[in-house]
Amino acid sequence: MTEQSKIRCGVVGTGYLGQHHARIYAALESCELVGIVEADDARAEEICAKYNCQRFDTAAALAAACDAVSVVVPTDKHCEVAVPLLEGGCHLLIEKPLCTSLDEAEQILAAAKSQGCIVQVGHIEHYNPVMGYLENAVTQPQFITADRLAPFNPRGTEVGVVLDLMIHDIGVILALVRSPVKQVDAVGVNVLSNSEDIANARITFENGCVANINTSRVSQKKVREIRVFQPQNYLSINFQEQSGHFLRKEGAELVREEIPIEKDEPLKLELESFVQVVRSAGKPKVGAELGKSALELAIQVTELIHAK
Repeated sequence: MTEQSKIRCGVVGTGYLGQHHARIYAALESCELVGIVEADDARAEEICAKYNCQRFDTAAALAAACDAVSVVVPTDKHCEVAVPLLEGGCHLLIEKPLCTSLDEAEQILAAAKSQGCIVQVGHIEHYNPVMGYLENAVTQPQFITADRLAPFNPRGTEVGVVLDLMIHDIGVILALVRSPVKQVDAVGVNVLSNSEDIANARITFENGCVANINTSRVSQKKVREIRVFQPQNYLSINFQEQSGHFLRKEGAELVREEIPIEKDEPLKLELESFVQVVRSAGKPKVGAELGKSALELAIQVTELIHAK
């Protein structure tokens, strides 16, 4: 693949989120949006007309025409869509969570390995500009609190709130703490769907760090915040506003600094990174292994909730 050649990209599923994958691929100079797979005729016609791309009948047909594809279908369909694409030699960005079970995760990993394909998992907060700051500033985390609240939306309710929303914070916290998990406690309740809509998890790591995660998809407001407490300082970050502050102890005083963050669209940064990884045959920031680790912990939290 020459430096000048464009990466041929496709999208499977152009609903609420998938339409933005199509929009960004169509706008990026480094790639060409070749086509989509979309079950809804009217939606397919709209997206193809808007972004001047082709509709394909099957994932296999799309794979034959593309170098890289985003899988943006409901989570319970990820595995059945991803495996044929990988078998067709396509590099994949699979929206989070990677899939719904560890068995499916193994199938995806095995297919990727056998074809030498890259799998990036769409843990979008890892590409949020605030994450770059966190990764440098978090050196000795002792206590982390994360709050992720969202208004109810029937989309995503094929899984519980842990796999739908909490998994974002699980992925972020695993990347920041970098220590094996020692113990997990969790509670959750169903409110408007058949699975948990509100959940709390307390995760204790081998290095002594404790993380407390609150998640709800039946909130009146949208919140995406994390606070990290370390010796002599703590950070408070708002993923939604892409802002935050850093408090540190100087003598007897607490000094507050606003964090300088250059705002940008996390999904655009994520897809730019994916296309660059495909071009350079590199390693994604969030590969299938990290995606699987986050899924494994999210499933453990879910099972604890359901056991109560």
